[in-house]
Amino acid sequence: MLKIIRGFLTVLGLVIGTGIAWLITTILKYNGILLLPMYQDPVIYLTCGIIFAIILFITSKRLMDLTIKLTNQIELKLQEIPITDMVYGAFGLIVGLIIAYLISSPISQITFPWLSIALTALIYMLLGYLGISIAVKRREELSWLVPLRRSHKDKVVAEEYKGQPKILDTSVIIDGRIFDICKTGFVEGPLIIPDFVLEELRHIADSSDILKRNRGRRGLDILNRIQKELDIPVVIYENDFNGITEVDSKLLKVAQTVNGKVITNDYNLNKVAEVQGVAVLNINELANAVKPVVLPGEEMEVQIIKDGKETGQGVAYLDDGTMIVVDGGKKHVGETIGVLVTSVLQTAAGRMIFAKPKTMDKVG
Repeated sequence: MLKIIRGFLTVLGLVIGTGIAWLITTILKYNGILLLPMYQDPVIYLTCGIIFAIILFITSKRLMDLTIKLTNQIELKLQEIPITDMVYGAFGLIVGLIIAYLISSPISQITFPWLSIALTALIYMLLGYLGISIAVKRREELSWLVPLRRSHKDKVVAEEYKGQPKILDTSVIIDGRIFDICKTGFVEGPLIIPDFVLEELRHIADSSDILKRNRGRRGLDILNRIQKELDIPVVIYENDFNGITEVDSKLLKVAQTVNGKVITNDYNLNKVAEVQGVAVLNINELANAVKPVVLPGEEMEVQIIKDGKETGQGVAYLDDGTMIVVDGGKKHVGETIGVLVTSVLQTAAGRMIFAKPKTMDKVG
């Protein structure tokens, strides 16, 4: 096969050399240049043909290697493009070429052939590109082109179970609180675990960093408990989006595909989802919402754990992790005292309570 291709390239070099020889002889004749009165044309044809045949024969292996490499790269790029985008792109290209044909018909009547050819080629390339680009970007409006866009598995997830599907992201699985929330029955509908999330968890669990490795293994343990100990349906979503590289973007795409909600505790993912119109259930927001309400003027007993940042302050914590900053509590570190709430500050990170000692007497 290699010899056949090399022979073909050699013949191709001979043809190219002949074409260049014709161009050279034409130019020489047009300018009245005659170097060899009787043998000029045969010598030029023979020389150019042999030279280009030898060039292509010598470089044939290199050309074949480059062609194979280029073909493989194109194939890999095409594999990353969803089949629906290919359909939309082909449709847009056809429409663009039709419009280009209609526009270029009058242009072909231009007196100067070179100008006509250049403008026609430019119009075809421009409208072809615009057709592909617009069709892919507006694919949602062209969904009628691909009526079977959603796979059977997507339909099963969206229709088989009652309730809206909930897609879990990596952070909320590692966090672990989702198991307890599901156990209480506050979350219904199938829990969807995308395959790329599982792959990310496996990657974290195999990390050389011991902290990451422990977090990844904890996430896998939580998933195992969700599947075995809860009555809520769990679906492994195997479809992938090869044209998308970021996990967060894939999660939002899954949510749009199955008409579900994303459960996360990732603040950035939450904001991106809001922009794209995807519903998100944020575990941190839920945790803040169910914390007991504390009002200024209330009394409570707390244990001062450590010094505060400001002079004389002490820090205590409620059972749910809420920080209490006690003014004048530094001298009571390690003691349990009664305090009076003075103010409550709600921040993006959570809630912070400010208080002052109610009495200098120890409690207990």
